[in-house]
Amino acid sequence: MTNTPAQTPRTMSPQWNEQGLIPVVTQDAETGEVLMLAWMNAAALEQTLASSEVIYWSRSRRELWRKGATSGNTQRLVEARLDCDGDTLLLRVHQEGGACHTGRRHCFFYAPRDGEWQQVAEE
Repeated sequence: MTNTPAQTPRTMSPQWNEQGLIPVVTQDAETGEVLMLAWMNAAALEQTLASSEVIYWSRSRRELWRKGATSGNTQRLVEARLDCDGDTLLLRVHQEGGACHTGRRHCFFYAPRDGEWQQVAEE
C-alpha cells in the first residue's frame, strides 16, 4: 500500500542508526551528479546547517571531518533534504575541486566489466 500525500507526515526527524550516524548522499546542486556517500552524526549535521560548510563524520578516524580542510576541495551547502523514511540525507552542494579523496570529480568510478569491478572513464 502506498501512502498518499495526505497520509505523509508533514514533519520528519533524522533517524540515526545504532552508532548515532545517518548516511549522506552528496549531489552537485547544478548538475544533479551524485558525488559521494558519507556519514554524519548530529553534531556534523548541526554544524553543516549552521555554517553551510559541509562537515561529515569520519568513521575510520572517529572525528568530525570538514570537507576540503586539507585538500581545498570544499563543499558549500545549497540545500539539505531528508528522505521519506528519515534514514538518509541528501545534500545538494557547490563542489570546489574533486569530491573524491582520489582527486576525481566523484567517488563512483568502478563498474562491473567482464566479471569484475573495473575503473571506467569519467563522463
